[in-house]
Amino acid sequence: MTNDPDDVATQLGLAVVAHAAALNSGDTESLVSAEDNLRDTVDGLIDEPMTHRQELVVESLAATGGALTAGLSSALAAEQGRPADEILQKAAGSIVNQREDDAAH
Repeated sequence: MTNDPDDVATQLGLAVVAHAAALNSGDTESLVSAEDNLRDTVDGLIDEPMTHRQELVVESLAATGGALTAGLSSALAAEQGRPADEILQKAAGSIVNQREDDAAH
């Protein structure tokens, strides 16, 4: 696990996009898996012990980010007549590209 803030942001951003994709899919198994992944990602990023309440708040914020991303991607997809998965794939690609650009500078 890296301590680089940009790497941490990239990991969390990708977990949020995966959660959004699972929300859009409507598949319960995918959603449970994405929520577990999001929880594991958040837990893995914490390098200081947190209270149980703090962990729940951070996980809730991450899940809310996924829900927001799912809603916005669905709205954009409907407006553009494209699948939401395509929008989310581009969002994930943007996260990775931004990290690569930051690393190059």
